[in-house]
Amino acid sequence: MTTQQAALSHLKVLDLSRVLAGPWCTQMLADLGADVIKVERPGAGDDTRHWGPPFLKDADGNDTPDATYFTACNRNKRAITLDMAQPEGQALIRQMAASSDILVENFKVGGLQQYGLDYESLKAINPRLIYCSVTGFGQTGPYAERAGYDLMIQAMSGLMSITGHADDQPGGGPMRMGVALIDVLTGIYACSAILAAIEARHRTGEGQHIDMALLDVGMAVLANQAAGFLNTGKVPQRQGNTHPSLAPYQTFDTLDGNMLLAIGNDGQFARFCEAAGQPEWVQDERFRSNTLRVKNREALVALMLPVTRSRSTTDWIRLLEDKAVPCGPINTIEQAFTDPQVLARCLVIKQPLALMEKWQEAIKNVSNQTTVNTVASPLRLLATPPVLHRAPPQLGQHTDEVLAELGLDATQITALRDRGVV
Repeated sequence: MTTQQAALSHLKVLDLSRVLAGPWCTQMLADLGADVIKVERPGAGDDTRHWGPPFLKDADGNDTPDATYFTACNRNKRAITLDMAQPEGQALIRQMAASSDILVENFKVGGLQQYGLDYESLKAINPRLIYCSVTGFGQTGPYAERAGYDLMIQAMSGLMSITGHADDQPGGGPMRMGVALIDVLTGIYACSAILAAIEARHRTGEGQHIDMALLDVGMAVLANQAAGFLNTGKVPQRQGNTHPSLAPYQTFDTLDGNMLLAIGNDGQFARFCEAAGQPEWVQDERFRSNTLRVKNREALVALMLPVTRSRSTTDWIRLLEDKAVPCGPINTIEQAFTDPQVLARCLVIKQPLALMEKWQEAIKNVSNQTTVNTVASPLRLLATPPVLHRAPPQLGQHTDEVLAELGLDATQITALRDRGVV
């Protein structure tokens, strides 16, 4: 908990997004201090509240109805439930948008227009509003009306075609990433775009519409693989854990498992060869430069494997760590979270969960789960560090609080709840 003023503590965010890309963006803003109000469907909430297993555990170690997925991207937010299909719900969202700096939504293209909650409608109420739309394919183009999901974009963008082992290798074939990486990266790009729009607003006094598409991001993050294809016409192929432009830059078997060796220049290769007791490799005409090592990768790896298998992973790391040769273990997630560096950086945070009143109609199956663990923000602003003031909220936890801030009294809030608006 920090008492310092956070970097974005002056900003108000209305979060109409669900699942991962939008909520990842708004959690970043919330971690930086913005007041984020997350709007969810009464009784159901964000889809990820139910995307399990795994589920949060209660004090007795039993599954609760709450999926852990939701906790990954909803820390530091206030949560309300609101039915935007009802005119009263739409009016409340317009009231909140009028005093918000940022709105993030991931409805289908044109999906909010029927409610009068599209950008043009809300811009008329609040010209300073920065309105970020996150969709699968963007607001324009022949696919704009299609639903888009991370896995679909991994496939369509070509990312899966360069992930996994080659077809002629055991287990060969296209492979998805182990996390919904396109969603996460879209959230990060969206946050960057929003902060740029905030900066532009300082000069113009006007907000703007931001059009974020998962496909655009999927194509952008092909990075060097895209650059290689666009400038040579050569289509990149899957090649397992090796690198298309560097060698040796891959996993290697060791005496007790495997390790990752990431040699990125000739100096590192020379230091590795010396430490491994194979200085003659540096003088071998096949390996004198990185380009030659890539060309002769198979021959080099064939020489290296008997050597790497002669020591344990720990011994290799110990041997190379003071020689500026990048080498490390291939951890399980459990091992990663017990790594001394991860512990020293305090990357796991534990927060108390709010105890919800059972009488609240929006809350179902209240559990006695008392704490939740999440991964700390990696944004280390030393003067204005990220805040940690709210655990991922229970469904509708802040409905009464937010509505009271809008000027509604207890009787009015009760009436809205009785009509299913909240």
